[in-house]
Amino acid sequence: MALRTISAGLVVCLAPFLLHASDQEPSSPTAAKVLSKLDNDLVDDISRRSFRYFWEQTNARTGLVLDRAYTNGKAEEKTERVASIAATGFGLTAFCIAADHRLISQEAARERVLAALRFFASAAPQEHGWFYHYMDPITGERAWHSEVSSIDTALLLGGVLTARQYFKDDSEIVDLATSIYNRIDFPWMMDGSQRYFSHGWTPERGFLPYRWNTYSELLILYVLGIGSPTHPISGETWDAWKLPLVGVGNYRFVGGGPLFIHQYSLAWLDLRDRFTAESAPVDSITLSDSIVPRVNYRVNYFLNAVTATRAQQEIFSKKLSREFPGYSANIWGVTSSDSDKGYTDWGSSPTDPRIDGTVVPSAAAGSLMFTPDICIPALRTMLVKYGKKIYGRYGFADAFNPTTGWVSQYVIGIDVGITLLSAENLRTGNVWQWFMSNAEPERALDLVGLLD
Repeated sequence: MALRTISAGLVVCLAPFLLHASDQEPSSPTAAKVLSKLDNDLVDDISRRSFRYFWEQTNARTGLVLDRAYTNGKAEEKTERVASIAATGFGLTAFCIAADHRLISQEAARERVLAALRFFASAAPQEHGWFYHYMDPITGERAWHSEVSSIDTALLLGGVLTARQYFKDDSEIVDLATSIYNRIDFPWMMDGSQRYFSHGWTPERGFLPYRWNTYSELLILYVLGIGSPTHPISGETWDAWKLPLVGVGNYRFVGGGPLFIHQYSLAWLDLRDRFTAESAPVDSITLSDSIVPRVNYRVNYFLNAVTATRAQQEIFSKKLSREFPGYSANIWGVTSSDSDKGYTDWGSSPTDPRIDGTVVPSAAAGSLMFTPDICIPALRTMLVKYGKKIYGRYGFADAFNPTTGWVSQYVIGIDVGITLLSAENLRTGNVWQWFMSNAEPERALDLVGLLD
């Protein structure tokens, strides 16, 4: 395969993760990861503690999962207890994982899944099938004047459809999950656009002015919309959003700095052997010390996430460690998280000037399925060096700063969730297998030409 408007030097940098610089195929990214007993024991302990969050912080009646909780499991004041539908999507998947590993019985998992599906099918407030981002965990009412969220509904559906396949012999679960998905009016969330989803809608202001028009965690949203059997959007929307090519040192990857944008969709979507069409355009971007030209090439989003993770580890260990001595080759990683100044969406680039020495364990933990060779040593080093100060009932605290000594008193549901799902995909690939056994995502990927 020929590459257009690209220098030979750039081909060398890009070929290991994205490109076919010749007709030779790269080694299969689906090669099995065999963990040593020591590594498996660590990942298993992290997984068990992560699951405990979903077991203890889910309302048994509504199935809603709390957005956050104290690291020791202590209950917050009632006024602060808010559920997240994205965390609930991770939670539905967590119950399947736990049942499969016999951490809980099949019946216990089934009861939790049914509680959530019954609630979302018949009781949860919704608009054209889309759900509010935050809800009261007891009543299910809208919380914090939040929006009807497109991406958070998609992450919820990740769990709904995973549960549908895990419990495929349970007619009630299958029927409820199918009704929740089939009710969603995907074209409505386009707000008249032929190309991009809106971020959401509120009853006070209508559609939000922001669009899902640049590569991010949006993959699962578009796959579900294109694959919808009842209210689909055009497959042409897949090629509409921008693919910004980021340069960090010798690394090149599509997307941006926050690792969660590479992790969330790919926790459910198995794209390890799928490439975009050869003509996919990638937009130039200047970042760090690199200027990357516009090119056309084939993207493998899984290998792209591998590269994004390696790029972050390298910049933390080789550059940011000069300013923040707490960073090293095995103490690294930020993604949106708590900080000592409040919740921070840092990581807009790996050289985000707001980075202050904070480490977010879910940056490495959420990439276990991509790069276990650097993520497992990072998690082990954090645990050995800081111990119970950062590692407790639900695993790692959401964030900590080894330079200042600050440690978040919270864990956040979506960060715990991506940790658990990524660990499971590393060890078994089960989440990928369950979700991809649904007909709808496979149909969507075939329709958009994401080729295997």
